[in-house]
Amino acid sequence: MSSYTLQQAASLRNKVIGMFFMIIIVPFLLFAYYAHIKSVEGISNANASFSMDYMLQSKRNLDRYLNQLNEQINGIIGNTKFQQLMENSMTPTKDESAFISGMMLLLDQSKSQVDAFRVRVFPIDPDKHPMYINTLDEQKGFQTSSWFKAAQKTITPTWHLFMPTESTYFRPMLSKIKRFTGLHDQIARGIVITDLTEDQLKRYLTPSQRMKGQRMFLMTRSGYVLYDTADNELAGKLIPSKRLIDSIAASTQKAETLTIDGVKQLVTYVKLDTEQWMLVSTTPLEQLTHPIQEMDKLLVFFLIIYLICCIGVVIYMTLYFTHPLHRLVRSMRKLESGEFQFMLPPSDRRDEIGWLYRGFNNMTGKIQQLLDQTTQAERTKKELEFQVLSHQINPHFLYNTLESIRWKAEYHNMPDISEMVSSLGNLLRLSLNQGKEITTVSREIEQVKAYVRIEQARLGNQVRFLISIDEEVLHAPFLRLLLQPLVENAIHHGIRSNPEKGKIMLTGRREGTDIVIELSDNGQGIPEAVLQELTHPEEKAVPVAKRRGVGLRNVNDRLKLYFGEAYTLQIEARAGSGTRIVLRHPIMEPDEEQN
Repeated sequence: MSSYTLQQAASLRNKVIGMFFMIIIVPFLLFAYYAHIKSVEGISNANASFSMDYMLQSKRNLDRYLNQLNEQINGIIGNTKFQQLMENSMTPTKDESAFISGMMLLLDQSKSQVDAFRVRVFPIDPDKHPMYINTLDEQKGFQTSSWFKAAQKTITPTWHLFMPTESTYFRPMLSKIKRFTGLHDQIARGIVITDLTEDQLKRYLTPSQRMKGQRMFLMTRSGYVLYDTADNELAGKLIPSKRLIDSIAASTQKAETLTIDGVKQLVTYVKLDTEQWMLVSTTPLEQLTHPIQEMDKLLVFFLIIYLICCIGVVIYMTLYFTHPLHRLVRSMRKLESGEFQFMLPPSDRRDEIGWLYRGFNNMTGKIQQLLDQTTQAERTKKELEFQVLSHQINPHFLYNTLESIRWKAEYHNMPDISEMVSSLGNLLRLSLNQGKEITTVSREIEQVKAYVRIEQARLGNQVRFLISIDEEVLHAPFLRLLLQPLVENAIHHGIRSNPEKGKIMLTGRREGTDIVIELSDNGQGIPEAVLQELTHPEEKAVPVAKRRGVGLRNVNDRLKLYFGEAYTLQIEARAGSGTRIVLRHPIMEPDEEQN
């Protein structure tokens, strides 16, 4: 065997080995990957379902607590002694020491009534009660803070997260701020602040022991964290995931997989009913899929054994299939040189190689038959071309007949019939365009004018039809039969019911590399249902025979087929308000005109 033959055999063997690995190994790897993905997906879905149930239960508990807390605060505000103290504090002559002792006693008693860390009460104007303010454990200058000023101006309860830098408590503290008035008037008396520490929130926001690594957050819909079960690490900050912020802003309840701080997390969130807050749970996906990692190790071991077996199979395939295939290649080269009568020796093999040998012999016979059929097809094509040329006589005969009718109408003094027949002849001539698909803008305008004249004769009324086309686009190449269907639609569906007041305006101009044609009318407009049917015909299974706006749809489809999706009709219409249609047509190059 020559060195050339050995090189060819080696090259073929390499290709067979590559194909074997592509056909056998790659699908195996894809299947393993698919199984891994589906396993992760199944575990994620199961945990997402459990997490969602857990979050919904936590949400109900927290909503119930917040409602109870609101009732408890209202109970303090509605207390007669409390209201009397606050009312007396409005009078500067009253003894402030009595107000201080009474208020401290009431607040001490409220500890058993309100399920919170503490309750603080501030007069509406703290500067008038310096002794009382000094007895409170508050930072100086809190009266000028934004949260206090906002509370003085609104009766709507608000929440504020006090960080250690703006309060005397050493941990973040979530507080409800509520301004209250007298029981029998609308005079603002003071502000009640109810503080919730981690101890209160932890009772309702505790990660499940079933989901290792779970972390829960209480946050606003803008992503501002109010409470973090991980030692309030993110309290007072934005959650570090823009995708999560966008998601909770758009939805009230969802479970999805997101990347937070470079770690894939199973994220579940629900919206509270009592407040515009989101309850969010994050669980590292790695913690959920840890059992699958052991299966992946076992899969790698089986893959190594599988590869060893495959190498043995490749050696067998090389010895048993390479030589017959190489012989088949030599025969195919002879076939390329034009030896169609060449035949391979018959093979008794019942495998694929045997089928290839027999198929090769059949193929050479089929090629000879196809050559004969091609010769016959060329002959048939020339005959059909001759028939097409012969049939072109018929339109000319029709033109001559219409001209004779027009002449006789004029002879018998029937100008209306003569004008209508003349317009019909022009319309037919311009529509056929000698069998060419491309015409010019000016010829399209002539066709539209002929059609309008026919419609005026049919309706018995003058249709107000105005044309304003820039001179530079009149002779530009243009796809035929685009404007007449639009004008027909404007007449029949727009102004036909009131032709005396109807008006159609056709304008044309050049914009960049496009010709822009606008057709507008002041008719009845296109109903919303019909407009939806025109712009989205695939959404409604309407039979073709019952569809409206077939002309518009055909123009739209032809533009898309010929020039692409960028050139579709733009229709602006409302029932009773007229219709405006914008048609964009590219300025064609000379070689495009001939196609």
